[in-house]
Amino acid sequence: MKIFISFDMEGVAGIVDWSQCLGPGQAYEEGRRLLLGEVNAAIDGALEAGATEIVCNDSHGTMNNLDPSELHGRATYVSGRHKPLYMMQGLDATADLVFMVGYHGSISGESSVLSHTYNPSVISHVELNGVRVGESGINALVALACQAPVGLITGDQRTIEEADPFMADAELVVVKESFTRFGAANLHPEVARELIADGARRAVERAAVEESQVWEIAAAPAAAAAAPRVAAPPLAEDPDEDAEEPEPSVLALPAIALPATLEMHVQTADMAEVASWVRGVERTGVRTVSIRGEDPLEVFRAFVGMTYITRVSEGR
Repeated sequence: MKIFISFDMEGVAGIVDWSQCLGPGQAYEEGRRLLLGEVNAAIDGALEAGATEIVCNDSHGTMNNLDPSELHGRATYVSGRHKPLYMMQGLDATADLVFMVGYHGSISGESSVLSHTYNPSVISHVELNGVRVGESGINALVALACQAPVGLITGDQRTIEEADPFMADAELVVVKESFTRFGAANLHPEVARELIADGARRAVERAAVEESQVWEIAAAPAAAAAAPRVAAPPLAEDPDEDAEEPEPSVLALPAIALPATLEMHVQTADMAEVASWVRGVERTGVRTVSIRGEDPLEVFRAFVGMTYITRVSEGR
């Protein structure tokens, strides 16, 4: 089974400041170690459950944050800038499952550590089919195009909340609770890695389940059901509350209705004008643009084109 891992940095446990995400410096080296630990935890969990091939796309900053020799599982490392598929470069129809590790909340959502949506100097708000979305939902367009379920998402609680409308079937691992954009209560890195490895293992096991086995799993006794999908501290049980039915273990594709519509708010009118130069991008207001299409990959590629070209209107 082939696993594609898109990893970011701001959603990693212990990271709360830009100095930990942007080199050089001691804080950045600390951030790199924390990131490597979580990526390797996802790899370890996947391998334990039977994954045979791992492709990791470095999706943060200049996209060369890790030493490839330190990745577990002899993983392929997709690194460097100017990627046609940006955070999803390396994903294609041969992948069986997608992991999103170290993801963060959107720029226009509730307080989330180091929140942004691709380029915060340009993009101030994004909706997918009328629902506010962060990078996980935007990137899920590529997973849908490649017919690969998203099996694991890790980050803070806001990341998980924003992913849920589109990827409710995924294993969702909360590694920190943000209380401002620059503050969070973080799990100890070892605890976070254990949760991520467990989530990755369950995701691969679920991806391997045949459609014909769903009814057997759903009918199994509650004690034999899989662990809860959201990895977080357990809540006290209400004895008066009926026990939940066990979930079917198959993973579904991202729940994105087609044709898909991305609506973006940008910082200035100039940015909206420049964005409209990209094929498929329509200017819909002074500072708003829209992309709509039946092909989720083409919608995503138009978004990436807009992301790259609008850098000229912010002076880059």
